[in-house]
Amino acid sequence: MANRHLSRSVVLQALFEWDFCGKKDATSSIIIARDAKEFAPGVADVSFMDELMKGILAKHGELDDIISKAAPEWPIDKISPIDRNVLRLGLYELLFADREEVPAKVAINEAIELAKTFGGETSGRFVNGVLGAVYKELGEPGKDAQPIKKKKVEVPYEQMPIQHLGGAVVYARDGADVYMAFVYDVFGHWTLSKGKIPPEVDPKQGTINKVMEEIGLEVKIIADLGENEYIANDPEIGKIRKQVHYYLAESDFKTITLAKKPGLADAKWFKLDAILELNFYNDILPIVAKAVTIVSEEKA
Repeated sequence: MANRHLSRSVVLQALFEWDFCGKKDATSSIIIARDAKEFAPGVADVSFMDELMKGILAKHGELDDIISKAAPEWPIDKISPIDRNVLRLGLYELLFADREEVPAKVAINEAIELAKTFGGETSGRFVNGVLGAVYKELGEPGKDAQPIKKKKVEVPYEQMPIQHLGGAVVYARDGADVYMAFVYDVFGHWTLSKGKIPPEVDPKQGTINKVMEEIGLEVKIIADLGENEYIANDPEIGKIRKQVHYYLAESDFKTITLAKKPGLADAKWFKLDAILELNFYNDILPIVAKAVTIVSEEKA
């Protein structure tokens, strides 16, 4: 079911946060409730997410031992956090879930899809290899079962709803030095402060409002940096086109106050000469590079 796939994606994000923040099992239900509200507001079965999360945490030592044996060349702490937690989730369902509800092949395929969505270029193959090795050790249960074919309705690109967002590269001067402010997400990337812009709100003003809301900085728009678009899945609507308009915005050099939002872990100022060494998403890097060029020319 599509809702179960979405629920598993929420559990994966909660596992990542649990792992990233020091493995505090007592907070798991809090994390699940918050992430379900943020990432799956249309899904009512939060109990499935909570039970799956608690089951994985209860068995995580055993799951890690199995991962280490199935991938001996990859110590558990050297596997990327996303791949590590996808494996924990997939292995738990493969080994401990009710096979009537979650057949072995479903557990593996769901984990592979999560790895492809949230991980890197090789994550799907890596997860497939590890879970496939465990599946063979189990005797390949359900190998001959015929999968139920689902009719997939593809919405044409032109008919997908469009959601408008605004984002900003924020910079400030401190004497002769120039700094830029970025937020750090739970998937290990530095990125830009951004948010949804209601249709009735001017994009520039909406972006100013979102920057204040997310990192507590009062800014003024200096230049237009262009826009990009990506396709995302909304739990109620389905696939939507997210169009993000980016601006260069100036602020006073003051303390950043990061809002408590799911998915964000930190926010910092960086000196101009250190910025392009940060780990950005591929679609964000050209926006940041353009902002650096404009500010550098102003500085000169």
